[in-house]
Amino acid sequence: MPHVLNTLVHLVSLAAYSFTLYYAFNVLYIPALANTFSKFDPGQFKYLTMWNVILQTIFFLICLLNDLFGTNAVNPKKPPFTRKLKDYFHASLGFPVAMFVGVTFWVLMFVDRELVLPKALDPYFPWWLNHLMHTVIMVTTVIEMLIVPRQYPKRSRGLGILISFMLTYLVWIHVIYYKSGIWVYPVMDVLSQPLQIVFFAVLLTFCMILYFVGETLNNIIWGKKYVAVAESVQPDLKT
Repeated sequence: MPHVLNTLVHLVSLAAYSFTLYYAFNVLYIPALANTFSKFDPGQFKYLTMWNVILQTIFFLICLLNDLFGTNAVNPKKPPFTRKLKDYFHASLGFPVAMFVGVTFWVLMFVDRELVLPKALDPYFPWWLNHLMHTVIMVTTVIEMLIVPRQYPKRSRGLGILISFMLTYLVWIHVIYYKSGIWVYPVMDVLSQPLQIVFFAVLLTFCMILYFVGETLNNIIWGKKYVAVAESVQPDLKT
């Protein structure tokens, strides 16, 4: 039953994010933004939200492959490639990036929604799509944390992957600004250059904190089980 539940969760999540990508790239059209990036427009690839949806789609595909051909055992002696890849992916990118996108979006929405999702876009941007991109991503990554164990990589490797990913996106939005003269996120227009540096530094620090949050949650949920398994495989010295 647990295996069936895991597979069902991964299949539904994969279907949801695959549909989100299809809708975002093939159906979603916002006239107000059509000519904004006239000089240089990479389309939906401008947004970290879409990068994250792509990440989650790839991740749950890996999860499904691991359900079919790998293992979800608590502490496998020889984990297959799909299991190793799944554990690395969720620890370094899946959990922290999903939580980062969701938390920062809703915090900015609470402060001033015009900075991230102006009301003028509501007729073209469905509410359910907004929640798929910014709410459900947090729910599914937490569910994954609760139902399936993982072995966290070394912090240097996990954090290295996360920081490299975030810095790559930071460089990307500066490339877009350099070529188009427009910031992807309107919040950048209200910040001076020194405040922009502070803003990026705070966001990067927050993303790193989320990595440790994920590691801590994983230890709380699965740590004792790891210990129990490790002790069970030790030889009985009294015999």
